[in-house]
Amino acid sequence: MGFWGYLDQVLIVFYRITGNPVFDFFLGTFIVAMLTVVVGEFTISIAYRLNRKHLKVLNTKMVRMNNLSLDALKSGNKEEYKTRNKEANDAFGKVFFNAVALSAANLWPVFFCLAWMQTRFMGIDFPIPFTGWAANYVVVFLICYILSRILFGWMRPRLPYFRGVQKMLDDVGESAKELESFADIVPKRP
Repeated sequence: MGFWGYLDQVLIVFYRITGNPVFDFFLGTFIVAMLTVVVGEFTISIAYRLNRKHLKVLNTKMVRMNNLSLDALKSGNKEEYKTRNKEANDAFGKVFFNAVALSAANLWPVFFCLAWMQTRFMGIDFPIPFTGWAANYVVVFLICYILSRILFGWMRPRLPYFRGVQKMLDDVGESAKELESFADIVPKRP
């Protein structure tokens, strides 16, 4: 028995809880979606912990260069503004693409679940009343995934492991508050 066989044995249990096939499909899909969210969040937390120092350096450089460029703009030094702004844009690009990579670490379990669900639920559709349309396993999973993500977002600060992760993320958000904007250098009207 290979990987998919073991995965099937674990996941199909959630689809046999009550004995009502329709209810079990929705309940099982919600549970699997929640597991997908938790595994994704755990993966991103590990990736973040491993790269925390690097990400902090990038964030600090981005904030510093942005603020220096705005200081140069305030003082009227156009050449220094261009130089610092270019450095700030480079740092922003690095921060942005690191955030994209971390987000990808959050989504990888979705594809495994959908691949497994395809082997089990391909061809099963649920009619949507009054529309003439039907929802397949992908639509049901995505709706359950979105609901699971919202629920997990509410639960994260209350869960033991993820409470620490939330604190780390909040600490990173504090450094972003130091970021100045053009609005800070525009004179205020009385």
